[in-house]
Amino acid sequence: MDLKAVRAFVAIADSGQFQKAAVDLALTQQAVSKRIAALEKDLGVRLLVRTPRGAELTIDGQALLPHARVVLQAEERAMAAVRPGDRVLRVDVVGRRAATGGLVQHFHRAHPDIALDVVTLFDGETAVTAVRDGAVDATFRAVTMPGQRLPDGITATPVLDEPLQLCVGPGHAFARADRVTPAQLAGHRIWMPGNVPGTEWHAYYEEFAAAFGPAIDTIGPNFGLEALLDTIAGSPTVATILSERTPHVWPVAHDLRLVPLRDPVPVYPHSLLWRTDNPHPGLRALRDYLTATRPPSPKGETWRPAWARRPPTRAAFPSA
Repeated sequence: MDLKAVRAFVAIADSGQFQKAAVDLALTQQAVSKRIAALEKDLGVRLLVRTPRGAELTIDGQALLPHARVVLQAEERAMAAVRPGDRVLRVDVVGRRAATGGLVQHFHRAHPDIALDVVTLFDGETAVTAVRDGAVDATFRAVTMPGQRLPDGITATPVLDEPLQLCVGPGHAFARADRVTPAQLAGHRIWMPGNVPGTEWHAYYEEFAAAFGPAIDTIGPNFGLEALLDTIAGSPTVATILSERTPHVWPVAHDLRLVPLRDPVPVYPHSLLWRTDNPHPGLRALRDYLTATRPPSPKGETWRPAWARRPPTRAAFPSA
């Protein structure tokens, strides 16, 4: 059905007059009459009859009215779903418990009036494609991976250099160290079963291993962080790397140790990516919040992959 004709029908039903409905719709009475005639022709029934008092609904008009109201309500909901300022702000984070998930939580506490939808897309290519296509408003990613180029119209800005720590069990050689240099990890087994090729974090740890010599072990199914920490707690040789900003909870009996990595401090470089033509006011609020609250980089020398030290370039990331 023609929604303009449906709107005219409901306006007449509410006002009881063609003339009053025309004023409410900012139309001429003739235009309103034409819309009703077209609607009656499409449906094959008479909806309204003119009387000395105005206009009255026929039996078919009475039957149509509640459904016509539902149609107009659905139209309004559909428009609100895509109208900047009305629709929810969709933000992608690698994990809700990850550091960037925490940044979005803090933003929500500061701006509870902004409707927010947090999603967790798996890899950088999928996330950037979602930003490009408008499926999400922004994503937190490490840019750029080797060979990665951002699509035209997408901007990336650094928001967090996340310091990393070594996680070991009580029997590990580094369990009593107050700090460890990345070079001291040479030859040690760093178990990361969720470190999947093709992701930005795999590219990060691949260059980390090349720079400092640890053996990054990705073998085995990924049963989640809890299962990983169970294994680390009981092993004198296996360690993993965690963020000092990510909340970790484990049984007291595990007696796990988080040992700072220093000289240099390896940092995971998070950036916020968004479309420059995205008018959503919540996106601007998010960007302003992240700029105002960006944590300072760790003191002293830091390390990040060479590809993350360069500003992101723009071209086809993937092509449309």
